[in-house]
Amino acid sequence: MSQIPNLENAPINLTAIRARAQAELEIILKNVRGDKCLVIDPKLSGSLSLLVQSSELKKHGAELRHLTAEPIQTDRTKVVYLVRAQVDLIKFICSHIHNDTSKGLHREYYLYFVPRRAVACEKILEEEKVHELLNIGEFPLYMIPLDEDVLSFELDLAQKEYLVDGDATSLWHIAKAIHNLEFSFGVIPNVRAKGKAATRVADILNRMQAEEPVNTSDMGIPEINTLVLLDREVDMVTPMCSQLTYEGLLDEFLGVNNGAVELDASIMGVQQEGKKIKVPLNSSDKLFKEIRDLNFEVVVQVLRQKATTMKQDYTEISTTSQSVSELKDFVKKLNSLPEMTRHINLAQHLSTFTSKPSFLGKLDMEQTLVEAQSYDICFDYIEEMIHKQEPLVNVLRLLILFSVTNSGLPKKNFDYLRRELLHSYGFEHIATLNNLEKAGLFRKQDSRSNWLTIKRALQLVVEDTDTTNPNDISYVFSGYAPLSIRLVQQAIRSGWRPIEEILRLLPGPHSEIKRVQICVMQFSVLIKYCILHYSRLADGRRSLVLVVFIGGVTFAEISALRFLCSQEGMAYDLIVGTTKIVNGQTLIETFVEKLG
Repeated sequence: MSQIPNLENAPINLTAIRARAQAELEIILKNVRGDKCLVIDPKLSGSLSLLVQSSELKKHGAELRHLTAEPIQTDRTKVVYLVRAQVDLIKFICSHIHNDTSKGLHREYYLYFVPRRAVACEKILEEEKVHELLNIGEFPLYMIPLDEDVLSFELDLAQKEYLVDGDATSLWHIAKAIHNLEFSFGVIPNVRAKGKAATRVADILNRMQAEEPVNTSDMGIPEINTLVLLDREVDMVTPMCSQLTYEGLLDEFLGVNNGAVELDASIMGVQQEGKKIKVPLNSSDKLFKEIRDLNFEVVVQVLRQKATTMKQDYTEISTTSQSVSELKDFVKKLNSLPEMTRHINLAQHLSTFTSKPSFLGKLDMEQTLVEAQSYDICFDYIEEMIHKQEPLVNVLRLLILFSVTNSGLPKKNFDYLRRELLHSYGFEHIATLNNLEKAGLFRKQDSRSNWLTIKRALQLVVEDTDTTNPNDISYVFSGYAPLSIRLVQQAIRSGWRPIEEILRLLPGPHSEIKRVQICVMQFSVLIKYCILHYSRLADGRRSLVLVVFIGGVTFAEISALRFLCSQEGMAYDLIVGTTKIVNGQTLIETFVEKLG
């Protein structure tokens, strides 16, 4: 199965977006005639695997290499660099060119920035005296479809850059990606934003429309009705909790990267010592599409039931005479056997983690932290983790959850835990703790916590959650309803106004903007709008909402949004945009910075 997802069932034409990116990459490769060495920024190579097969790149005479500090080993005379605009990567390229020059090697060098060039990077090229040796261009890859309802802007450091470094470049990139969508699907008329970064993206988007307008009379009716922009900073509780959906747990324990997990072949029943295999995970796999968003407890039951049914069918086939059509039906079921085997192997492997007492104890503590009513128990648990020297990221994950639900820790407790962390894990981690403090994730308490008020008002903790036949999004965390998705529910249903008091208790400003008023539309466009609206209702299609998470989204949150879409009476289809798919660990790792 390909890692490139099938987008045929997407609510908007994502296939066209991907095809455009593929065509732009092909132009770059064709522009550099003949054999070439294509040197790709390692983080970009994962993104590109969702666009093109490596075999396609090789058809254009490209020999593939990953960009590292080490000189490129190739006999090709043309070298094409495909990199994000990051200073450390540009320094690697300068080093490569200097190394070739010192050896008397004469090559043609091409540098394509993704998605656009940066002044700081070009300055380094000039200082290193290699600017004149490079043919410089851009590969404007602002977003990639990860699946039929998920778009990624591939900006994994967006939250850290904005909150800690004060660098808003990624916000411009997000607005540009959305504005590019508008050129294909029309100006989005309703924009609702919550959080500092989110409201800023909304402002940049408006400015872009003023400076480079989408012609509304040419476009006709916008295909996307509403844009909801949500800052990760508004809800840091959700990513710090352990996800309990199937896809969420795969990410927690195995790490889902660019729609695939990489793991030992033996786990998948392939007996090859030390061999790693990639298992694609997207909606092209029908069984995965069916079970990805379920609570893991239910997934095990579903797989068991399917295996039992298949076994019974096999027994019937082998012991009784069957008609041709019955045999045909059985063969159809056999075609799904590879998918069944794949997910039984993955689920069995996940069970080795989820059945451990340490994991179950961690879930209990997360529940206690979300309840925010047993301060001393939580403090003692985290202190004990530090003294046992459990992995630092695991400790920080609970510590952030503790700090966020209490609006920080009293100075005495804050200073004590900070000191203990540095003593146990080393003073080189002081920069990480400073980053977390600057981002407001682990800090001193300066006001009374509002968490209990928020929790009650938005019904974030749901007693007796039915994970088998859920009637609420709280099933994704077995009792905790993600704050972010409660906000999205509200934004879609009735806008911000009914919950303005609660919004003021959460970080950052909020805004609600009407960008294209129906009253200023041309009469002919207005008629079209009415016809389209009623024809959509008639054929069962619904209005479309784009929900953008600035700073990352978890698979559990995506599952919760898909659950909302599946509910009777839901008037909207949802598509998710995100800077990156994250979990508690990968999000914290973006703030980790070791001194020395």
